[in-house]
Amino acid sequence: MSPREDRYAAAEQLKDSGDLAGAVAMLEAVVIDEPEFALAHSALAAWCTRLERHQEAVRHARRVVELEPRDPFSYTALSVACMRAGLIPEAEDALARSRTLQG
Repeated sequence: MSPREDRYAAAEQLKDSGDLAGAVAMLEAVVIDEPEFALAHSALAAWCTRLERHQEAVRHARRVVELEPRDPFSYTALSVACMRAGLIPEAEDALARSRTLQG
């Protein structure tokens, strides 16, 4: 595994052991060093949502869409993050984009 994947796996272990905040902190450090690591941003979007850190979740979900603009799931995840943050028009737009990409 690459160093970034090792760090991602370590963050997942923290999450799995119940330290979600620690896992988020670890992945935040990863994306500082690896800003193009879409999987880490995706995990951060989901994990920040679970911690009710909605603005951070939206920021990471938006980054995933920038990095993976043709992936329908990226837009679905952005829609969920936006809904939880109360950004309903953006959530609806992201969901529509996801559906468009699915064909």
